[in-house]
This record gives sequence, C-alpha cells and structure tokens, in this order.
Amino acid sequence: MINLSLEIQNADGAVLETRTDSEQVYLVYKQAYEPGNVIVLKSSQANVHLVIQLEDSMNPAFIYLKGEEYRYIIPFGEKRVSYSPKSFTGDIHVLTARLATVEETSAYKNVAKNEYDQHANETCFPHASANVETRGEAVFAARNAINGNAANDSHGEWPYESWGINQREDAAISIDFGRTVIVDKVVLTLRADFPHDNYWENVTLTFSDGSSHQASLIKTHKPQTILLESRAIDHVTLSELVKSSDPSPFPALTQFEVFGREA
Repeated sequence: MINLSLEIQNADGAVLETRTDSEQVYLVYKQAYEPGNVIVLKSSQANVHLVIQLEDSMNPAFIYLKGEEYRYIIPFGEKRVSYSPKSFTGDIHVLTARLATVEETSAYKNVAKNEYDQHANETCFPHASANVETRGEAVFAARNAINGNAANDSHGEWPYESWGINQREDAAISIDFGRTVIVDKVVLTLRADFPHDNYWENVTLTFSDGSSHQASLIKTHKPQTILLESRAIDHVTLSELVKSSDPSPFPALTQFEVFGREA
C-alpha cells in the first residue's frame, strides 16, 4: 500500500495543513495563500505514476514522481503572471493526488505535459529546462511550453505565456521525462503573434539514445507534427533553431508535445 500526503507549509517550513491517506488524498485548505507558502506532495514510495491537481483552477496532471517528495512553490508577484488570474487566489483551496490507474499509465498520450513543473523541480516529471529564458521572466520560461496551453496569437501574460529565447542563436530547450518512455511523434506549436513574431524554418531534435531528427516548419498558428521512428528515451532536446528571413527577431515556442507510452 502506498500512502500519499499533501501539506501546506509556510516560508519557515511550519506545516499549516496536512492530510495523508492511502492511494488517494484530498486536502482542503481554508486560508488565503501567502508569499513563501509551499505545497508539499509526499509518497511513501518513489518512482510512482500519479495524477495530481495542486490548484483547483488548473487541470489535473499525469506525472511521474521519481523521489518521495515534491515541493511546489506557490507563485506570487511576477511569477504569477504566467498563470490564470484565478489560480492560487481566494481563501479556500482543494488539492488532490492519487495513484494513476493502469489504463492511464499504459495509454498513448503526450508524455511531455506537466502543468505543475517549476524551475526547482528534481522529482516531478516531466520537467522542462532551457539554456535561455527571455530576461528571466516567468512569461517566457521553459515550463510554459509543457503546460498544455496552446493559445498563441499574442505574447506576454497568461494565456499567452511561451518559451522565449532572447534572440540567442544557440537557444535550446530540453524535456526530461524522469524515466524511459517510447515515443514516435513530436508536435510543436510556435508562437504566432505575427508580425511581431518570427518563426523557425528548421529545427533539430536530439534524443537521449544518441539519435537526432531534423524537421522543417512553416509559418502557421497551427500545431506542426513531426513523425519519428519509435525510440526509447528519457529526454529530448530541441535546438539548432533556424530562423526565417522575416524581419522580426522574435521567434518563440508555445507548446512542445511528445507522444508515446511508458516503456
């Protein structure tokens, strides 16, 4: 039996509310969040597939908990603008976590999606990271590309958060799955705030098995599908981003989806 727990801690680590149960846990927190508050997800066993919903205005997420604890820092200030204005507000919050079902775990799906990813994340996968994020701003963070939000006809605050590259020619974004997955398709949704935005004509996907795949893209707001030979990997990097000749210096990525199954 696997026990799961959810806690709200303050900036000093004091537990403000906690709930523990076997296989599925709910926590109702009847106070307004304050800066420094942290949601702590714990499992009595590492390396488990879970479905979590740490904020009731956000979607549940299928995640792989590689460790026994994940600390999710509740965003405030500038960090908040890449989330819905409804998120983390008010004085009552419902949080849930449960073991994923066999059907959920075995299903073919976007194995890159994780609404609850953050920079300081070493246990809750998938996790996105990049060698650049425009001006270090939350609205241009790597995590935005795996949060499931594909609105892309503008840029900046939610719902138009994206991964921004600050005009770096060597920009690269990686997704770490935390375990081996078998993938056969990547779907890229470019930010399409034209003519403010540019776009990439060519990109390269590099996989943890040592293979790579080059793909051509077009100027469109639609998702673009890249079909692959099936391969078992634990991470993928998107790099060698070749910008078009359009005058704008601002290409950006709205969503980075990777489809496959658990190995």
